Amino acid sequence: MTDRPLACIILAAGKGTRMKSSLPKVLHPLGGLPMVKHVVMAAESLSPQRIVVVVGPGMDNVAAAVAPHVTVVQERQQGTGDAVKSAMGELSGFTGDVLVLYGDSPLITPATLAAMVVARRGAGDPAVVVLGMRPADPGAYGRLVLGADGSLEKIVEYLDATPEERAITLCNAGFMAFDGARMGDLLAGIGNDNAKGEYYLTDAVSVARARGFTCAVVEGPNDDTAGVNSRVELAWIEKIFQDRLRHAAMINGATLLDPRTVYFAADTKLGRDVTVGQNVVFGPGVTVEDGVEIKPFSHLEGVVVRKNAIIGPYARLRPGTDVGEGAHIGNFVELKNTHFGAGAKANHLTYLGDADVGGGSNIGAGTITCNYDGVLKHRTRIGEKVFIGTHSTLVAPVAVGDGAYTAAGTVVTRDVGADALAISRAPQEEKPGWASRYRAAKLALKAKLGKK
Repeated sequence: MTDRPLACIILAAGKGTRMKSSLPKVLHPLGGLPMVKHVVMAAESLSPQRIVVVVGPGMDNVAAAVAPHVTVVQERQQGTGDAVKSAMGELSGFTGDVLVLYGDSPLITPATLAAMVVARRGAGDPAVVVLGMRPADPGAYGRLVLGADGSLEKIVEYLDATPEERAITLCNAGFMAFDGARMGDLLAGIGNDNAKGEYYLTDAVSVARARGFTCAVVEGPNDDTAGVNSRVELAWIEKIFQDRLRHAAMINGATLLDPRTVYFAADTKLGRDVTVGQNVVFGPGVTVEDGVEIKPFSHLEGVVVRKNAIIGPYARLRPGTDVGEGAHIGNFVELKNTHFGAGAKANHLTYLGDADVGGGSNIGAGTITCNYDGVLKHRTRIGEKVFIGTHSTLVAPVAVGDGAYTAAGTVVTRDVGADALAISRAPQEEKPGWASRYRAAKLALKAKLGKK
């Protein structure tokens, strides 16, 4: 690309009534991020000088999601042309190229957007570039009518198309690129003499042609152009998105034992030689370093897993957790806001919340850190090479020194010194013959009551 400046307008004012939700359509999540955020990120990848997002009245939550980029309000929502016009005040004096994107089309890729910008700056100096697609079923999409030289002559809506035009398989995907110097004039030429009384951005092509300007088409992958109007379509797009992430993970050196059952967030980062078992779910904010094994049915969110650690099966790692290099987190172990040191092990049936576990420590089965007193959270600090016995309960705030032991079943309420043994349990008492006497008495009572 040249150094010519670029701006992006993202249309995100739609109410999304078919979503049947109080949440604006563009805020429904895809891979853990609002749909509109995916579009913003694709735009940001091109390093535009400005990004302007068009929202509807009262959509402060959309404005917050796209911050720090500028938002403008489309007050009356009279079509896509009107939406773009509402953004032009923020582009006053801008004469570079302008991309128009849609906040409910989150699969758009930087590569496709870049191709549109290249075409806008290419041969023929087109005033408008339209993104085209060839869906398996063109249905009611608008058709892109090309001239003998391959330039775009017009966009024909399906209802207005002749039989010959309906036979065209190249369809309008909605995304457009404009020469900013001519864009204001083209928008001013768009009228609303149609059944809905709306201003359609697609009419910019006919306006440009009437003024003697060239228009062009860039054909993109069908998946890139997919939009969301319902929860059913959102689920379909999530599937496409997950397939992209799975493919990228494997291309970059991770092994997915059953890719179809692994679910990523948009920001999941996997290192090389990571192995991910079946039915693993990654929430937002997960980084997994090289050589880690994540066994089946584990759930990770907001965590860092260091090199060569082993996670699961059936492990749950919650936000704020950092699992050290070579550590083991086993089945039915839950960590929350916990720093788990290198080489430490918690192999089964344990909850560690708001804790620091030193390197090389061993956490016995059934261990619990009691981190919440009903009002405040408190930390538990476990030193290096500590042995926490089975079914220990550590009542925070409390610390266990390096090399210390806690006996099985111990409730730790005071700090434990280094290399000490903490033990708190009721003395064991044995009553010879008690069990046989107890059974005999119960059997006699049962017979007296006539119960079988």
